[in-house]
Amino acid sequence: MSGHSKWANIKHRKGAQDAKRGKIFTKIIKEIAVAAKIGGGDVDTNPRLRLAVQNAKGQNMPKDNIERAIKKAIGADAEDYLETTYEGYGPNGVAVFVECTTDNLNRTVSNVRSIFSKYGGSLGVNGSVEYMFDRKGIFSIKTEVGNFDEDDLTLELIDGGAEEVEFVEGYMAVTCAMEDFGNMQKKIESLNLNPENAELQRIPSTTVALDNDAFAKAMKLIDALEDDDDIQKVYHNIEATDAQLESL
Repeated sequence: MSGHSKWANIKHRKGAQDAKRGKIFTKIIKEIAVAAKIGGGDVDTNPRLRLAVQNAKGQNMPKDNIERAIKKAIGADAEDYLETTYEGYGPNGVAVFVECTTDNLNRTVSNVRSIFSKYGGSLGVNGSVEYMFDRKGIFSIKTEVGNFDEDDLTLELIDGGAEEVEFVEGYMAVTCAMEDFGNMQKKIESLNLNPENAELQRIPSTTVALDNDAFAKAMKLIDALEDDDDIQKVYHNIEATDAQLESL
């Protein structure tokens, strides 16, 4: 689930990942494979691979799994993954943007279309909802209370390009512009902070609030999409209440 709130993202993503650890590992391995095949297997010279490995470590993926994924990706028998996106609407006009990594486009589009249809949504054309989302860098960092001064750290991060820094319940969410993502990553590393997750997300510029019944229906669509092995990320523009998030 990826809505507008950085903290909502952290809280829901952590719960979902704890419940679906195997699927999360599958998606991370795909990202490692694509990154290594495109830019090579050296994390020091391949920023995308370095980020994928960092996220894998943040999810406690075993080191052996990471190394095998890289080795396989740069080998002669590497799988040929393609990256593609789909856009559509869920129940009550919820905008949904889907990012996929697949070895079979026909299977993926068929599955995505079927999920939208089954859960009261409709698959749209490219560009139908993309304009509703801004690309932002989001870093989710687990913090230890008392190890730093929040004000001083916030100023350091803003100096490094952060647009927003939010501290909630043992986590820090750092937001930056898409073009500042690399510099922000270096700044965070220089401060000896280790993000559990760092990625470019699509943040909705406008959101929709739903009653509880409508929210439950929309989330059935979101959950079904996130459960598909070909789908890496799902973004939407639901403005969820704390109670609705807790219900998940």
